[in-house]
Amino acid sequence: MKRYLLASDFDQTLSFNDSGIVLSELLGLPGFSEKSAGLSRTHLVQQGAELAYLLLHDPAYALVRKEHLVEVGKRVRLKKNLPLLARLLGELDGYDFTFYVISAAPQEVIQSALEGIVPSEQIHGTRFRYHPVSGEIESIERVTAGYGKVALLEQLRGQLPVSHDRVVYVGDGSSDIHVMLHVNRLNGMTIAVSENKYLAQIAKRTVISDDAVSVLVPILEDIVGLDAAAIHALFESKGLVLQEWDKVQTDLLTIREADAAA
Repeated sequence: MKRYLLASDFDQTLSFNDSGIVLSELLGLPGFSEKSAGLSRTHLVQQGAELAYLLLHDPAYALVRKEHLVEVGKRVRLKKNLPLLARLLGELDGYDFTFYVISAAPQEVIQSALEGIVPSEQIHGTRFRYHPVSGEIESIERVTAGYGKVALLEQLRGQLPVSHDRVVYVGDGSSDIHVMLHVNRLNGMTIAVSENKYLAQIAKRTVISDDAVSVLVPILEDIVGLDAAAIHALFESKGLVLQEWDKVQTDLLTIREADAAA
C-alpha cells in the first residue's frame, strides 16, 4: 500500500460558505466582510485568521459561545458528494489516503459540519479557550492559518509517517499560499479549487467544480496514473457522470500604454 496524507482547507473548499459570514448572519451582525477585508489589507493577522481575531477582540462578537459555533457548522452548506469523496479515498486499490481537514475556521464549526463524514480526530481548526462559568471566549489556543498550517501539516506528516512527496494539499485562497509553497518545494501535490489568481499560479493543479469528488480527478491522473477513460469509468461505477471536463490554461495579462506605465 502506498500511503498518502491528503489535507484540505474547509471554508469554500469543502463548503460554499465562509464560517464568519454564516456566524454573523446567525447573530445579526453586519459588516463581517468589510472587517475581514480590512484586517487582511493591514496584515495585522495571518490571512485566514480574521474570524479568530474578531471573536477574540471585537466587542460585537463578545456574545459568541461554543453553541453558536456548533450551530454555524449545521448551517454551512457543504459541497456535493463530500461523504462519497471520503469513502472513495479508502477504496483506491493499492493506495491508503488519510484525509485531514486543516483550516483556520473554528474547530467546533468544522466538527459540527463534518459530523459523520470525517472523524473528529482528523479535523484541525482554530481552538479557543472558554471561560468555565460564562462560556465566553477567553483566548486562542491555536490558529491553523498561514505558517500555522505548515507546522501542523508537518506534525501530521511525521505522525503517519509519510515522506514529503506523499503529501497532497487542497485549498481555495490566499491563506493557503504558505502551505502550498511548502508542499510544492518538497515535491508534494497541490490542488486549488478556486480561480484566486495568486493561488492558481502556485498550485500544480486547479479544479473548479461544485462537487467535492472533483479533487479526485488530478489525484487519479497524477498519482494513481489512470487515464481519462478509466476515470470516467470509476465515476460511472459510483453513479456519477463526468458530463463536462474542460482542461484550460489561463493567461492573466495586464497591458498598459507605454506613456501611462512610465
